[in-house]
Amino acid sequence: MGFIWMIVVGLIIGALAKFIMPGRDPGGMIITILLGIAGSVVAGFIGRALGWYMEGQPAGFLASIIGAIVLLALYRALTGGHAGSGPVQRPL
Repeated sequence: MGFIWMIVVGLIIGALAKFIMPGRDPGGMIITILLGIAGSVVAGFIGRALGWYMEGQPAGFLASIIGAIVLLALYRALTGGHAGSGPVQRPL
């Protein structure tokens, strides 16, 4: 049951992060779930480093959304702000 809960919460967090930061982003539901889960992991890591969370304590809901937004911003910065949609260009 814990794994299913993690997927549901990851989907909600990832969807909220994409809603707050609109634009063209990669993937569908699976990527959104992974974005939410990774955002929670990032928020927990940063929170423990700053002393906000004790070891083993999960990140809060809002912190997880902020972590997902940070990851989304990093993705956009690394890809030049677009998801790379369109036909694949092959060198001649």
